[in-house]
Amino acid sequence: MSNATRHEPCWDSSSLNEFLQRQIAPGVVVANAKRLSGGAIQENWCLTLRHDDGHSEEVVLRCNAASHVSESRSRAEEYHLLCVADAAGVTVAKPLALGDDCLGRDFFIMAKAAGIGAAHRLVRDPRLHGNNGDQFVENIGREIARLHKIAANEPLLKFLPTLTDTPSAVGIAQCRAYLAQHHQSHPALQWALRWLVQNQPKQQRVSLCHRDFRTGNFLVEATQLTAILDWEFAAWSDPMEDIGWFCARCWRFGEDAREAGGIGSREAFYRGYEGESGHSINAQSVYFWEVYAHVRWAVIALQQAERMLSGTESSLELGLTAHVVPELELELLRMTGASPTALARPIPHN
Repeated sequence: MSNATRHEPCWDSSSLNEFLQRQIAPGVVVANAKRLSGGAIQENWCLTLRHDDGHSEEVVLRCNAASHVSESRSRAEEYHLLCVADAAGVTVAKPLALGDDCLGRDFFIMAKAAGIGAAHRLVRDPRLHGNNGDQFVENIGREIARLHKIAANEPLLKFLPTLTDTPSAVGIAQCRAYLAQHHQSHPALQWALRWLVQNQPKQQRVSLCHRDFRTGNFLVEATQLTAILDWEFAAWSDPMEDIGWFCARCWRFGEDAREAGGIGSREAFYRGYEGESGHSINAQSVYFWEVYAHVRWAVIALQQAERMLSGTESSLELGLTAHVVPELELELLRMTGASPTALARPIPHN
């Protein structure tokens, strides 16, 4: 698939119109379709729908890309995750309809949320979060706390794999299994995995976690969060995994002094989370999950490059993603004390 064809709709318009008329409204048709930026693993299309009374609305069609990352959820699973999160009061794009086989690939339809999602803009333009990054990340903390109230006995999420060990042990095993079969060796990542094995948190809770909750995966308009995006990695895990992922240096997009997503302070983010969840955050546990975030993002970056190298999807973006791995490895050496040329940050203690 060439880069040009990736921007052409992948469906038969009459089949899609018939589906929309069954699921959205009689007489509705697609007046325009535009591929949205972002969505490095799946495809997102903005559809302008024209109703038979003349009015128009925009929705988003999210469908499978030509290739995938192994741990990514199916579109049906992602749709049900959105439904559960929406019911729990988490700010998401409202799910509207789960696709059938009319397009030849899995998809679902959701409402189009307004706002800006580009991470480099969100961290550098204070007008987007009201010149008060701390207030914004405090609200973000409340959002993720609402998600973590969804427990592992949620009947609509029975498709999520049951944990066979602690969340940390499961995550370490997944990363180790991928690196063991990879055609290149990555000693720094193996070192970091060894550190993770030796420093697993003694106490871990289990709840629904987004597992890719970061700046760039939510939309902001007029200083307000309008939707948390990209639920394809969601799973049962320790809630501190989401906290560590959001605070990890690799997701601050150069604004390292603002430890909560490159936008605000860690203290404000924690304050919002603790106030909404009723649970205290253990700094040492978060540090573990920040190290894990760098390892897991390195593994995902390698998987993204493999999607292009396999020949199934021609994308310069996918091919270049693997170039972040050396930077992640350097940060891991600093965090785990293995670098002879840089002082490691000490593991925090409450």
